[in-house]
Amino acid sequence: MLLRVLGSAAGGGSPQWNCGCPVCAAVRSRAGLARTQSSVAISADSRRWFLINASPDLRTQIEAFPSLHPHDDRTTPLEAVLVTDAELDHTLGLLLLREARALRLYATPTVRKTLSDGSGILRTLERYCPVEWRAVDPGADLALADGLSCRAFDVPTTKRDRFGAGVDHGRVVGYRLTDERSKGTLVYLPGAQSLTPALRGEIEGCACLLIDGTCWRDDELIRLGLAGKTSREMGHLPIDGPDGSLAQLPSMGVGRTIYVHMNNTNPILLEDAPERHTLEERGMEVAMDGLEIQV
Repeated sequence: MLLRVLGSAAGGGSPQWNCGCPVCAAVRSRAGLARTQSSVAISADSRRWFLINASPDLRTQIEAFPSLHPHDDRTTPLEAVLVTDAELDHTLGLLLLREARALRLYATPTVRKTLSDGSGILRTLERYCPVEWRAVDPGADLALADGLSCRAFDVPTTKRDRFGAGVDHGRVVGYRLTDERSKGTLVYLPGAQSLTPALRGEIEGCACLLIDGTCWRDDELIRLGLAGKTSREMGHLPIDGPDGSLAQLPSMGVGRTIYVHMNNTNPILLEDAPERHTLEERGMEVAMDGLEIQV
């Protein structure tokens, strides 16, 4: 199984267009790498590719990855899109795929309803191309292609329900992907408010974990005067702190841990930041756009 990180930042990317925080300023001065909004591509054979989430930066991300380029006609290697939730930074890119002859979309019933009746993204897309919806049932195994399967799992959250889904089950999911030949497992979890016992069970023992790295501190945005909510209140477990992800993950027997979905304010985006050094000393990694992972 091969995974390509198409985008590694949270919503807004890094630097964010309307932000002058120290991290954004450093990235603009080329002291750090610019990053697009989070999405990954996965394949079992390097020929048929599945996206997890479709960011607003999807066109640029596809152009930067030759394996997703079309053939002589308009046949593309893109098989389908799986989504973890209905957030705009994970679904606006669906509209950029409107020229497709047809599009296969994997989503929970809750997310599908939100995309249709809440944000309206799915209803708009369906006016341009046929969309084949495949239901994602958390806890059930799902065959994607020969040699590649996945299982979605519920990610509990109390974050604001912007589009009025009215239910929590299936509002946010993560994916555990398995290469049926090598038996290698990879977990993609770009949004997690807390590591509940159920989530720990999905993570434990996987060969590679790509996990929510939105904020370093819980009060990061409050300290910078950019927001009045903590990281947890926005649905994201912070990295630092006695009950942050950095303190909890080492006990889970993960082969390789990589942080994704970093907010533009997170100092781990800068290679020379003390926070980045702390992660690296613990054996953790920070994703960048274009990172490729073989499992």
